[in-house]
Amino acid sequence: MTSALVVEGTAPGPVDLAADLRAAGIHVLGAVPRDSLVREAARLAPDLVVCAEAAPDDALFDAFKRLAVGESRPVIVFTQDPDAAKIERAIGSGIHAYVVNGYAPQRLRSVIQVANARFAAESRLRDDFADLSRRYDERKLVDRAKGILMRAREVTEAEAFAVLRTASMHSNQRVGQVSRQVIAAAHYADAVNRAGKLRMLSQRLVKLYALRLLEPGAPRHTEQLVDAAARIEAAIADLDRSLSRPTFGDLLQAVSDAWGWLRDEAAAPPATSRLAELDARAEGLLQQADRLTGQLETAGLVTTLHVINLSGRQRMLSQRHAKNALLGLLLPAEAAEAAEAERMKSAAELEQATAALKALPLSTPEIRSLLEEAEGHWSEAVRAARPCRQGGGVRGLDAASEALLETFEQLTDRYERSMQVLMG
Repeated sequence: MTSALVVEGTAPGPVDLAADLRAAGIHVLGAVPRDSLVREAARLAPDLVVCAEAAPDDALFDAFKRLAVGESRPVIVFTQDPDAAKIERAIGSGIHAYVVNGYAPQRLRSVIQVANARFAAESRLRDDFADLSRRYDERKLVDRAKGILMRAREVTEAEAFAVLRTASMHSNQRVGQVSRQVIAAAHYADAVNRAGKLRMLSQRLVKLYALRLLEPGAPRHTEQLVDAAARIEAAIADLDRSLSRPTFGDLLQAVSDAWGWLRDEAAAPPATSRLAELDARAEGLLQQADRLTGQLETAGLVTTLHVINLSGRQRMLSQRHAKNALLGLLLPAEAAEAAEAERMKSAAELEQATAALKALPLSTPEIRSLLEEAEGHWSEAVRAARPCRQGGGVRGLDAASEALLETFEQLTDRYERSMQVLMG
């Protein structure tokens, strides 16, 4: 049996709508005031809503508009008001049968059929429009995902689409859904890479500051330090633009605050007496950047992002190892011993992570070649750190750490653009 919810009129009318509906075989669920229409429609779930109102007003039209948004149903309004503006308003308010001076009990079932037919037609149009919108949105997603794959692995558009289609079949998802995941993976891969660079740059700043003290006549160290500071500023700005503030705003603010304290110290004229404080503030930036990177890795819901974090951390260790070797030359005896212990710790962590990267199945010939290259540069860095003294030893350590950093930069970039990472 068809069920109906009656909307109470503002004044008693000449008809008993509820009684006439029952006489026509309609199950009347009750009569409700207009201000509780949406709530009662949600609670009672009627098949249609019927109202008899001599002169509909704005409040009634607004109630039906809210109903159309929240609990859409076929709506019938019987009225004695022939105002053309109100007829147009009724159509825009989600009323499917607006009957002017045409109420008759024997016509109720026919009017209900008209309202139901119009409601069904509107529903089909909405569904068709929603499907069209979804297809259009998915086409845009597919185009974006294809572009990501094409740039990452230098494949053609057809090859990129073939990858998406294959993943779609294997995962039993639409190509658009797979494309959305590729876009999200690329977004978080980029964010993990950028945040990871902040860790490296925190250590690089101190290394370059120490080199300025050890080789005051070498202007390149000052230029490199200025460049490192600019890269930190740029990375924080990029992350601020691309990350969700509600999700990561507090972590990014902590990074920004830590950088503010380090920036002020790094900008001061170089002095050995300031080196320990500079290093302490760099440790603060390193810790906050590490927290942000770890959260970004897990937020992406793609387990392969871990390899970007792991490889990116090697960049930091390459600079941290060299930094601590230089601090051992510049700091007082007890602090120099602590720096040497940190250097040895960094060396062990770097070697352990390199072995883990080599053992990962997520690899290509290019990645394996870069890992071998990194091992060669690492051997040079270890050799240079042992006899590190002012002059050739310092320059050798600097050159080896720079070469190692460059290799791990390339390796992390390859992991970020890896098809396995992007496809999850």
